[in-house]
Amino acid sequence: MRRIVFHLNCLERGGAERVVTTLSGQFAAHGDEVYIATEWTGEDEYETDPRVRRVHVGLNVQQEKHDRIRRFADRILNLRRFLQKTQPDLVIAFARKANYRALTATIGMKLPVLISVRINPVGYYDFLSDKIQIPLLFRRAAGCVFQTPEQRDFFPAYVRSNSRIILNPISDRFLGNEIPKKREKVVVHSGRLVDFKNQCMLIRAFALVHQKHPDYVLKIYGPDSYDGTKQKLEAQISRLEAQAYVRLMGSSGTLEKEMRCAAVAAYSSDYEGMPNVILEAMALGLPVVSTDCPPGGPRMIITPEVNGLLVPVGDEQALAAAINRLIENPDFADRLGRSAAQIGQSASAEIIYDKWRSYIEDIVGGV
Repeated sequence: MRRIVFHLNCLERGGAERVVTTLSGQFAAHGDEVYIATEWTGEDEYETDPRVRRVHVGLNVQQEKHDRIRRFADRILNLRRFLQKTQPDLVIAFARKANYRALTATIGMKLPVLISVRINPVGYYDFLSDKIQIPLLFRRAAGCVFQTPEQRDFFPAYVRSNSRIILNPISDRFLGNEIPKKREKVVVHSGRLVDFKNQCMLIRAFALVHQKHPDYVLKIYGPDSYDGTKQKLEAQISRLEAQAYVRLMGSSGTLEKEMRCAAVAAYSSDYEGMPNVILEAMALGLPVVSTDCPPGGPRMIITPEVNGLLVPVGDEQALAAAINRLIENPDFADRLGRSAAQIGQSASAEIIYDKWRSYIEDIVGGV
């Protein structure tokens, strides 16, 4: 049995948070003692396995009053004290700030830290502060999990040399669902309402689809990220007078039911890590079209014309044409969807857990 601490900012609905929730449950189910140490509690969070212990290591009320530099130090010390008290066998950090925080907090401790990059590193790991921290801290990591080769190849050789590429796990509720014989006249999209997912472009593309197929509607599922994107989407829907055929559905805990009978799942991101939402749509047997966005997540799981379609980033005409093609060729769309559903054979929660477990045993031994 291992004692494992996952560390990330919070469990609010997002890609890294979903992976941690699923993975931590898998480790706990296999007998490990598992903690999730977070900085704060979000408004709309994933539920964790009851065997997993959630711990707050963020700022307390008094520390919130400190200046910026001291708050940074407080976060490091809070995490360090928790790790000293808990004495885990391994820390697994998810996402940029958590990676740096975990590696800093464990300086001088004989505690392996496995880090994980969850986003396109261009624009996220190339600031001056990163150019200082990566050489200083990433050398200390016991290993690093990436989602795509393009992601991995951004980093120096000393990071790449002891790394592993592992897909995100698909939640069991998206697996084993019967593929419907008749589909609804609905195009679906799922994901946080956030700028880089470029749902604005998707709405413009669907307005073009609507001109040919006025009986179809677009349903966009996902929580508000509070970065102003929701307001931009609402304004665009109003400008296009698309209220009757474009609907913002909000967050849903039953996407496997809400999306299953849709005709097409469409994704419009400018960049991603490894999009859970595409994996889930594919596992449901949905015909999928996605932008071929960096750092190559959709390209890793979609083979064009075989289990989905890829279009250039930001190209609303190409996205509209691909959606129209799937609507107008239901037999072709059905073949893509049935082929897509096979992703469950390589990315189930149990299979991805086995890959993480194998990597952990390679880098830190069978503790």
